[in-house]
Amino acid sequence: MEAEGVKNNGGPYSVGFLGGGMMAEALIRGMIHNDKLIVNQSWVSDINSARLSIFSELGMNVTHDTSDVISNTKIVIIAVKPDIVPVVLKAAENILTPDHVLISICAGVSLETLEVSTPSNTKVIRVMPNTPCLVSETAAAYSLGSSCGSNEDAIVSEIFSAVGLARCVPEKLLDAVTGLSGSGPAYVFMFIEALADGGVLKGLPRDTARALAAQLVYGSAKMVLENPDLHVAELRNRVESPGGTTIAGTQALENGNFRATVIGAVSAAAEKSIELGKAGKE
Repeated sequence: MEAEGVKNNGGPYSVGFLGGGMMAEALIRGMIHNDKLIVNQSWVSDINSARLSIFSELGMNVTHDTSDVISNTKIVIIAVKPDIVPVVLKAAENILTPDHVLISICAGVSLETLEVSTPSNTKVIRVMPNTPCLVSETAAAYSLGSSCGSNEDAIVSEIFSAVGLARCVPEKLLDAVTGLSGSGPAYVFMFIEALADGGVLKGLPRDTARALAAQLVYGSAKMVLENPDLHVAELRNRVESPGGTTIAGTQALENGNFRATVIGAVSAAAEKSIELGKAGKE
């Protein structure tokens, strides 16, 4: 346990996890793989002994008591069910210190909820990861609480960069993040499914069509990330030869309002996130 708070030193860090579900496990394995976790000084709490055995086999300290985690680590990742977050934090308020950095990955739990559930000046951070975290390819966004500064910003960025990409945004934009990268994997899975079905329609074996569709999405995404100065439309135009096969397919997508439909899906999910957030405050 660090004696005087946590300083950004590039890691590795001693980290505590309240909750040992799949997201926590993915983050832990990513941190271990990227040398960001001091395994034998890190802790996990969970009510499920079978889950705890997974982390014990990795060399971590495990417990059923959340106070053990908070007492022995200064960076604490909250990965419990959203509805019990205030209860968990209130129960720990007597052992929380200004040196603690609390990072929540609980959907819909606002910075305000985190701050009112902890002693004043507690450093809290809200993170919105997505399911590709499970394969170390998350697209995460996070927002800093009022007591956080550049040190905490750097720490959370390093931790989540171990399992993909992480960007800091104002909390008011996290609903948009939910609509885009939070819900987005479902849209991409649907797109891959449709691509594969198109291949099957034209005679490809289903396993071949699925593999080709998934790989083309993966490769295309990599091209976008590795060419940040090129507009995505330019990359598309480079595939579309005049009078060729691709522009014919593009026309079919345009006739089906493809772009407008995708934009609408992101917007609808973001609006639903706003609606659910308001309901949670009532």
